[in-house]
Amino acid sequence: MTLRILPLLLAAVFAASAQKYNGPVPAKPDLPYLKHAENLIPTEATEAKEEKKKDEVLYVIAGANSPVKTPLVSPIFLLQADKLVPDQLGLYKLEIKNGHREVLASPKKPLKGIRTVVTRLTGNVYKIEVDESLEPGEYALSPEGPNQVFCFQVF
Repeated sequence: MTLRILPLLLAAVFAASAQKYNGPVPAKPDLPYLKHAENLIPTEATEAKEEKKKDEVLYVIAGANSPVKTPLVSPIFLLQADKLVPDQLGLYKLEIKNGHREVLASPKKPLKGIRTVVTRLTGNVYKIEVDESLEPGEYALSPEGPNQVFCFQVF
């Protein structure tokens, strides 16, 4: 009985791995796009300014709101990876203060990213899914290391 099932399981695994992704593909590499049905909306690509105070680091992003907005509380992003490593993108909620967006990191309050799930779709195209519902507000995807951020707003 086990010997009969093994070929069927192998065939199912092979068929699943042979499926190709036929959806939209990001136009630019290393820029996460919000997926809205068959439309892709590029996130706001900018850089966070780093302000160090004692043992804290404040990351500041110009502007109170991102021009990129989504009504989706569990957004999906597509990324055509070239230099960015999709598994190393963190998702962070930003606070709005004094006309800008910011996030504070300190030994007492280390940056805690929101859980995401990364799936390779085809070649170097990846899907990044938020693993929980997001509250309305400002958010940023950011790679480990550089102060590069990809911002969006959930409304």
